[in-house]
Amino acid sequence: MTRALTLRMCLEGFNPQQYAESPQAELRKGKLGNFEPQEAPQVSGPGENFQLQEHKCKYWHYPTDLPTASVILVFHNEGFTTLVRTVHSVINTSPSHLLKEVIMVDDYSSKENLKQELEDYLQQFKGKVKLYRNEQREGLIRTRTRGAELATGDVIVFLDAHCECNRNWLPPLLARIRYDRKIMAVPIVDGIDLDNFEYRSVYSTVHHRGIFEWGFLYKESQVPKKELARRKYESEPYRSPTHAGGLFAMDKSYFFELGGYDPGLQIWGGENFELSFKIWQCGGSIEWVPCSRVGHIYRNFMPYSTGTIAHKIPIISINYMRVVEVWLEEFREYFYIREPMVQGYPIGNISTQLLFKKEHNCKSFKWFMDNVAYEVYDLYPLPPPNKAWGQFKEKQGNRCWDTMGEGVGGGPVGVYYCNSGGGNQIYRLNTKGQIAMGEWCIKSLDSGTLHLRQCDVQPTGPWRWDEATGLIHNTNMEKCIDIRGDSRLHLQPCNPLLPSQMWDIKELFPWKDSV
Repeated sequence: MTRALTLRMCLEGFNPQQYAESPQAELRKGKLGNFEPQEAPQVSGPGENFQLQEHKCKYWHYPTDLPTASVILVFHNEGFTTLVRTVHSVINTSPSHLLKEVIMVDDYSSKENLKQELEDYLQQFKGKVKLYRNEQREGLIRTRTRGAELATGDVIVFLDAHCECNRNWLPPLLARIRYDRKIMAVPIVDGIDLDNFEYRSVYSTVHHRGIFEWGFLYKESQVPKKELARRKYESEPYRSPTHAGGLFAMDKSYFFELGGYDPGLQIWGGENFELSFKIWQCGGSIEWVPCSRVGHIYRNFMPYSTGTIAHKIPIISINYMRVVEVWLEEFREYFYIREPMVQGYPIGNISTQLLFKKEHNCKSFKWFMDNVAYEVYDLYPLPPPNKAWGQFKEKQGNRCWDTMGEGVGGGPVGVYYCNSGGGNQIYRLNTKGQIAMGEWCIKSLDSGTLHLRQCDVQPTGPWRWDEATGLIHNTNMEKCIDIRGDSRLHLQPCNPLLPSQMWDIKELFPWKDSV
């Protein structure tokens, strides 16, 4: 397969060379943060990427009276070429009688070429593409809500502003919503290479669906066999507990009957869980649709700031906490076991969300776990309570455990001067002997050094902390954690008289002093 073929994107009429920024501008931005390569890929007709659909999809026939769709693209300082490629892709791969409009909402971009130049460029679509602008930075979540309010189609389809729609992507989504207006229909999301725009599947032939772990990191799992058994054909849609958040279709009226997104959620993050739990617990469902595929550029960093919002913990943590406090009920404790440092932080008023839940007789989160997201119990078992958490500090000194810049799979962790922010110095020791940071665990290698590694499925471990002596004992190797001269953590024969083996574990709430 040639590169030219893999980069064809069904974007007739679009000349990316005309709008590519200079190499000097790209170097200033670093790592192509706006997805505008120095040599924009050539475009022509449909290419190899359209073969990624389940081959049986071509045998499906869809009703002729499908609802109309408004495709909503929210953007903030998006790369010009990437943005307009997305627009062309939507227009050129969607049946014109089904695509009511493309709604573009600019979340207060500062880039000059996203102002008048963009408005001039969109004139070619003769009103099919409508551009609106926020007067101040609102964030992805609230701007999406505005886009939904502006939409006039029967169905709202949210896409990110760096996507490429595959052939016949829209009718399969609309067909599910025609069948049941309370279905959220989610396309299968393929990958587009950040550097060369190559379109490729991120999945094998095995179906996956969206789930989560207890710190609310989005995860995906193979679809359980009993879920697949609900279907007659391999290419049929299947149920999913949640979705990644960026790409989905919903009946517009139903979206607002559910209250849309919680207006207390800010900027980005957690909205996928909030909407997913609300849909499932309040009478709807989520389906992934194998015959609908959309390519997406996955970024490995956040290319823009959170604006002027004042916050003492990450905004995404505040969003997660709002979701937890409204929807998780007795399961909320597992989130705070996983993220103890944020517990107690003010999250604003959630009375409207709780009242909605009560008035609509929404099912419990336990029902959701037992009947929809049941594989989470096996893949991410309920975490045991923390015996202690916080900074692991030497009793006779001012140094704390620190990742030392080492990532998962990297070199040994060590000690560094304690800071007041936590971050890479916050660890958890649970009652079953596991020491973890986020979703990663402290493990000892044969060399006797300690490293961050993937946690085992079961949240257990060999670590025991004696509060009186300060020793942290590895019961498998019958050794204790010691500081060596290299400021790294090692396992050594236990000696309660050695200061280098004496540890305090002190909880840390850096936000409390400033709230």
